Amino acid sequence: MRSGQGPNMTYRLVESIGQSIVGGSYGVDHPFSTEAELAHQFGVSRSVTREAVKMLTAKGLLSARPRQGTCVQPESAWNLFDPDVLRWLLERKFSLKLLRDFTEVRLAIEPTAAALAARHATAEGLAGIRRGIERMKAAERGEDDPLAADVAFHVAILDATGNPFYIQLHELVNTALRISIRFTNSQKGVRQASVPAHERVVEAIKARDSGAASTAMTAILAEVMELIEHAAWE
Repeated sequence: MRSGQGPNMTYRLVESIGQSIVGGSYGVDHPFSTEAELAHQFGVSRSVTREAVKMLTAKGLLSARPRQGTCVQPESAWNLFDPDVLRWLLERKFSLKLLRDFTEVRLAIEPTAAALAARHATAEGLAGIRRGIERMKAAERGEDDPLAADVAFHVAILDATGNPFYIQLHELVNTALRISIRFTNSQKGVRQASVPAHERVVEAIKARDSGAASTAMTAILAEVMELIEHAAWE
């Protein structure tokens, strides 16, 4: 791995070790490699390994215990709201259960976010949502990436709420939607999500109709959940 030291090397080490932990390469509650062992294994300095271990500890994957050193934490301790952890989980092995669990969280968040956007969106927030739907239309014409356009639309609605807690979900939703949207589009046999369904959300937000905005977003997510449930029975 050695190609220089510094932040980039630290992030590469976090990525490599994080994927290995989530993938099950390290036993839970067993002593983890020491800084010296990691430095030798990956060809990096001990300061790089020390920082990487700190970052993985902050993500809930590792813990330091008196007289035991550093240990791998059970999955129940992992920070699932950390975009890296969620991505590693989704990439580890495709799981309908994990996708269902995340869609349930989306159902709890996004319809309310759409309603809040209808009530509170500024001109800038509305412009962001319009850009999102225009990107989806451009993707229909082959002029934009369908996945990136769909993600941009949903993230724009979170941003338009004006609520810093919803806005903080930006990276989490961005990460998980890239897996979710690929799955749902493949199940439907299409390249991208329904533009008319998303336009109904936009029109409700523009009309400041919070109830209609919530209902329209719920309909989008209910279809996603239906596709997941159908796939689970196949």
